[in-house]
Parts: sequence; structure tokens; C-alpha cells
Amino acid sequence: MWQNTKVLQSSAQFLPPPTPTPPTPQFQTIPTSPSPHTLKHSSKLSRRDLAISTNSSLLLLLTSQSPDPFHLSKAVAEEPPSTKSNPCTDQTPTKRAFLEVSINGEPIGRIIIGLYGESAPAGTARFTDLVSGSAGVSYRRKEFAKIMPNYIQHGGVRSYGVDAALAKQTGSDLAVERLVSELERANESCEGTKNVARSVSIVVRDPSRPPPKIKLVARKGKLEIDEEEVGTAPNGTEFVIATKDSPELDAAALVVGRVLEGMEVVDRIGQVKTVQENTTSPYFRVAKLIGDKRAVVAERGFNRPYSKVVITNCGLLQD
Repeated sequence: MWQNTKVLQSSAQFLPPPTPTPPTPQFQTIPTSPSPHTLKHSSKLSRRDLAISTNSSLLLLLTSQSPDPFHLSKAVAEEPPSTKSNPCTDQTPTKRAFLEVSINGEPIGRIIIGLYGESAPAGTARFTDLVSGSAGVSYRRKEFAKIMPNYIQHGGVRSYGVDAALAKQTGSDLAVERLVSELERANESCEGTKNVARSVSIVVRDPSRPPPKIKLVARKGKLEIDEEEVGTAPNGTEFVIATKDSPELDAAALVVGRVLEGMEVVDRIGQVKTVQENTTSPYFRVAKLIGDKRAVVAERGFNRPYSKVVITNCGLLQD
């Protein structure tokens, strides 16, 4: 028994001095005499077993004083942020355009856009012609038609009436076939979200447009299957500016540039109050299901701004 006590004393001599700890309340311990069974069990332990148990107890005592004794949180190396650029979204602009915007007649600022003439030549040419007015029509005095949580959308020019007549006089073609093929090539060559925040894109498809209605038509005494288009397809003049990453636009909008300056103007447009959606109404659901044109007209009015947001002036900037 006395030899075991010497082992305990020798083990404690090689331990570092304990770190000072804040005073803890002292509790009076009442000595109790060990039972004969405990003394008998201790006498059967060897000197090596007692040394191992003593070292283990002291190690547990030291590690319990720190919430992270082995500093495991510092050992885990944090991955550095990725600095790789995306060649599809981080492109060098070849031209610069500007849009001056007003809300209810009050000017709010200028938006400067860098255009990607190398990756989207057809889309850049279409946007450049409409900004500069060389197409016979322009974005000047045209309104923003839709304000969504992730982007704002301009109404573009009309493919009928005065706008179409002016475009025809200059030989401009407002067809979207070239833009659609360019969008498909961009989606095949680039992975991930193309319409990231600050992107400027031309709408070449309408993702919310319902499929054609199939109906039977009597022609020359015979019944033939015909398709009736519901709604009108985009004419390739509407454009959107993404305020946040908008992957929902990738299948419908061709990226032609990004905002270089004036993003605060875009954010202010995004704060304009709009007509709330009513797609949860049972009447709207039934009308949409049966293909009622009134539901299509009502859907066009969703998310329209109450205020008049107009491009008062636009053009190209000389580098």
C-alpha cells in the first residue's frame, strides 16, 4: 500500500504546473473511512495499473478546463474563396450604351450597360440598333412593363402599328429566329446560371406562354386538326435587367451585356409598387385551365408597376 503512494507522488512531479483558475467555491468534504471491500480491491492492483489510471485521471482533469482542449476548430483549414472567373458571365464589353430613366416624370439617374459583341453578336446588334435608333424605332419614351423580385423587364417596341412601319422603312427585321439560335448555342456552351445579377438580356421566348390549343376545324368538307396560338410571342425587343441571380430566365432570355454603372437606379425601379398576382384565385385557375383568353389578359397585368417608369433618353457612348 505505501509503495503505491510513492508512484502517485512521482507521477505528479513530471506534470507542468497547473494554470491559475478563477476561485471556485469551497465545499467541505466529510472524510469517510474506506470499506474493507475497497481496501481489498486496491491491494490487488499492480503498481503499473495505478500509474496508468493516475495519468489518465490527471489528463482528463487538465482537458476539462478548456472547451476546446485540442484546438480542433483551428486545425480545420477553411477553404479560400474561389477566385476563378466565369468566361460566360465575366466578359469584356465591346460597346457601351446608356439609359436615362424617370418615374412619373421625375429623373432618377442613368444606367450604363456594357455589351458583349463577341459572344452574342446578333443580340448585341439588336440592342444597339434599338438604343441608338438606327432601326427606325427606339427604346426612347418606352415603359418598363414588369417588375419581378429578381429582375425588371422593359416592354420593348411593338411589332405592329407605327413601330413596325418605321422599322420596315429602314429595312430592319424584328424577327427572333437568329436570337433563338444564339440563345440555344449559349445554353449549350455555358453551364450554370447565365442571367446573374447585373446581367442585361433580350427576351426571345415567353416561358409563361401556354402551349397551343388543339382543335378540330372543318375545311373543304373534312375535319382537320389545327393549333391555335394563345397569346403573342416576344418580338426580340423586350429586355430584362437582373437584380439577383435569375436562373428562371436562362431558357427565355439571351444575355447581351451587364450593368457597369447605375445599379442603384435599377434597384430603385425594383422598389416601385406593382399589381399583385392573383394566381391562387379559383376563378383564375379554372379560366387558365380551360384556356380562357381573359385569364391570359389578366396574367399580363400581374407585376405591372403602378407608376410610369419610362426611358427618357438612350444611346451609345463613345469610348
